[in-house]
Amino acid sequence: MKVILGSDHRGLVLKDAAKALLKELNVPFEDFGTFSGEPADYPDVAAKVAHAVSGIEEVRGLLFCGTGLGMAMAANKIHGIRAAAVSDIPSAILSRRHNDANILALGEISVTPEASREIIRVWLETGFEGGRHQRRVDKMMQLEQEQGKTL
Repeated sequence: MKVILGSDHRGLVLKDAAKALLKELNVPFEDFGTFSGEPADYPDVAAKVAHAVSGIEEVRGLLFCGTGLGMAMAANKIHGIRAAAVSDIPSAILSRRHNDANILALGEISVTPEASREIIRVWLETGFEGGRHQRRVDKMMQLEQEQGKTL
C-alpha cells in the first residue's frame, strides 16, 4: 500500500504527525502539500490527492484541514473516491469495513496529533468486509454514473 497525503494550512500539524507514523510503519507515502502556513485552498489539495488515489486499489489518501469536512467534500467530487471525514476510531473503522473508504480526512480542530496517529493506524489496518456492504458501495458508486442524467 502507498499513501498520498495533502493538507491546507490548517492541517499541517496533523499531516506531520501522519508522516511520522507512516515512517514508523514503513508505509510508503507521497506528500502533495501544502508545505507552509501560508493560506492554501483545500479544494486544490483535495483534488490532487483524490486524482492520485482514484481507481488504484493499492493507494489510499489522507487529507487534513481545520475540520476534515471541506477536504472530504471536495475529494468526493472526484470519480471513484469515497472520502470519510472522521474524528474517532469507531467511525474510521466503519468507514473502511462498511464503506471501503479510500481517503480519510481529519481536522485539527477536533483531533489531536496523538489521536490522529491512532485513527490513521487503525484505518490503514482495517479491511473492507465486502458481502452486503459491497452491494451498497456499488450502489453508492453507481450514483456517479447517474450524475448529469435526468432522473
